[in-house]
Amino acid sequence: MKTRIEGLLVWLKSATDQQVADTGTTRSYLRLIGYGHKTASVGTAALIEKASNGAATRQQLRPDDWHVMWPELDCFHASSGAQSTQAKSSKTASYRG
Repeated sequence: MKTRIEGLLVWLKSATDQQVADTGTTRSYLRLIGYGHKTASVGTAALIEKASNGAATRQQLRPDDWHVMWPELDCFHASSGAQSTQAKSSKTASYRG
């Protein structure tokens, strides 16, 4: 199922050409990502988050593997009460305390 990334689509409406250029891709490709037809690469996801000032986050852009790519965000995400079940189970499985 294609998942729209509303924050990215809203940001794109007002983004300047320079802000779009700061993502390292084109406005058209960003629309494809925003409508769920494409997945942002790891590098592009980070650039989008930065260029959009967090309107579209890495977690939104890569919902299936953000916790693997950026494990340091897992603590922040968990503190907001939104830690993914997959991230929790992978932590539990790897802990041998």
